[in-house]
Amino acid sequence: MVATLIQGGRLFDGTESPSRIANVLVDDGRVIEISEGEITPPDNARIVDASGQWVMPGFIDNHTHYDGELLVEPGLGESVRHGVTTVLLGGCSLSFVCADVEDCCDMFTRVEAFPREILYPVLRDQKNWSTPSEWINHISSLPFGPNIASFLGHSDIRVVSMGIERSVQPGEKPTPAEVRQMSDLLQQALDAGFLGLSMQHNPWDKMDGRFWSKMLPSAYAKAPERNALTKFVRQRGAHLQGVPNLVNRFNALWYMVQSSSFFFRRPMKTSLVAMMNLKGDPYLRSLISGIAAMFNKLCGANFRFQAFPVPFRVLAEGMELVIFEEFPTGELARHLSRDLEKRNTTLMDPEYRKKFKRHYRNKLAPKVWQKDFGDAYVMEAPDKSFIGKSFTDIAEERGQHPVDTFLDLVVEMDQDILWETTIGNVDPEKYGKLYNDKNGILGFADSGAHINNMAFYNFPLRVLRYVQASHERGKPLMSYEKTIWRLTKENADFFNLDAGHLAVGKRADITVIDPEKLGDHVHEYHTAPFLGSSRLVNRNDDVVSLVMINGNVAWEAGDFSAAFGNERFGQFLKGKHEYSTTPQPAASESKQSRDRVPAGA
Repeated sequence: MVATLIQGGRLFDGTESPSRIANVLVDDGRVIEISEGEITPPDNARIVDASGQWVMPGFIDNHTHYDGELLVEPGLGESVRHGVTTVLLGGCSLSFVCADVEDCCDMFTRVEAFPREILYPVLRDQKNWSTPSEWINHISSLPFGPNIASFLGHSDIRVVSMGIERSVQPGEKPTPAEVRQMSDLLQQALDAGFLGLSMQHNPWDKMDGRFWSKMLPSAYAKAPERNALTKFVRQRGAHLQGVPNLVNRFNALWYMVQSSSFFFRRPMKTSLVAMMNLKGDPYLRSLISGIAAMFNKLCGANFRFQAFPVPFRVLAEGMELVIFEEFPTGELARHLSRDLEKRNTTLMDPEYRKKFKRHYRNKLAPKVWQKDFGDAYVMEAPDKSFIGKSFTDIAEERGQHPVDTFLDLVVEMDQDILWETTIGNVDPEKYGKLYNDKNGILGFADSGAHINNMAFYNFPLRVLRYVQASHERGKPLMSYEKTIWRLTKENADFFNLDAGHLAVGKRADITVIDPEKLGDHVHEYHTAPFLGSSRLVNRNDDVVSLVMINGNVAWEAGDFSAAFGNERFGQFLKGKHEYSTTPQPAASESKQSRDRVPAGA
């Protein structure tokens, strides 16, 4: 490994301390020296001139679904090229750790809109693991790019313990032995260094495959089962990540109660999807933030919403978008999508349309999507005259109700009509409260999922651009130092990771960007090839000058290094469980299996 001296850049160390012009010497994967004075590099060291540029810790993406992509394209270049050096997997109750191949595909491919035809053969050919330690051993053999940390998914271990058929049956409860098996697997994962447990309450998120349109297994769990598992998360000082019911939202309170330190119990770090300024429910962000603040202050909780920090712009092909799951007629259409003839017959039924219009008009119902076809614009269609128009525009031309127009076009064109809408965070000039909210943690990019619906791989750069633009307007949203802290060390500290801090002795995960090139083009979507298919991506390769992971150059001057994607750059980062001093091994994990965790992990 060649030493590298990064000279003359403006250094942001990941804290809120004032930035300064400084030099950084990196050797053997670590930061060796930081000085505002001259540093004498070792012989043969690489010299990087960072004059006029910003040098900072690598960004942390705290909510990804790279669990599948990691196995087939382990470089995860769509994140690394934008300065992300650490990603978190296993969210929303979904991980590929314990369940078998078919079960993993059934749970993942529909809800995360990831092609089954890509995932299934990869898992079939690679999956030779069934325990947390074995999963770590496998991924540690792959040439992955960024550092990896992971939750264990509740749906994953529920399927293993109960069997997939029972795990998705309403009212079916696990036996005491099955709860013990789930607890055992969780403790194995915590012993191996997993961050904690991810759970799911959301009825939107549906199964693929054999149990089509059933909810994910975790969503069927009742409080006794959940409490049995969170007991171990709390005891170990680990982390609970969750998704509430996005229709009624009430069980967000369950997560806040779980996080609280009632009756002298320890608080539990808990994060929940998601906080943003919704178009359809503009008062929700301030309401949920206020409730979270009450629990954090009065109940001793350590709770954060995962705060989505950029416009939530989504693209849809026909009705292939999860937002239709939030109301009954949309849910039915999605359920029938495997039989287009039956679906189209239903969509043309006058009684169905009458119910759809009633749901569409019900603006007072809790919702994520604003249910406004006047705010949904056609991007591509066989009839080019539609492009750029909203469905309401087209409806007025046809003398129809917008619902009728939309359903007619879906029947006629199916996925050949591509449209877009922005669900939340519409006005960046109003981001001040969102960005400075102490009850939120910046993230929720969903990287690696919904590959044709959205692309937020570069969200840290977009956040920096919004902050930069606010400074240019003379109305700063926050300081640059605070912005970078929120994107790096604050995330690392909250998720119990040794990352996000540029300091002597720390691992050299470093991103260098050129602020002069940090323009509005960072907000654009592009399309790129992906494993024989394509996906939406971000492309602003001129902004990021250098990305180092563990002291190795992964990205420089607009391209990946020759070794990237062929050699392992990152590490498996173990969660620093705050209360685990000498954790006991779980009953079913032998000493031999524990010792198989790679030393470098």
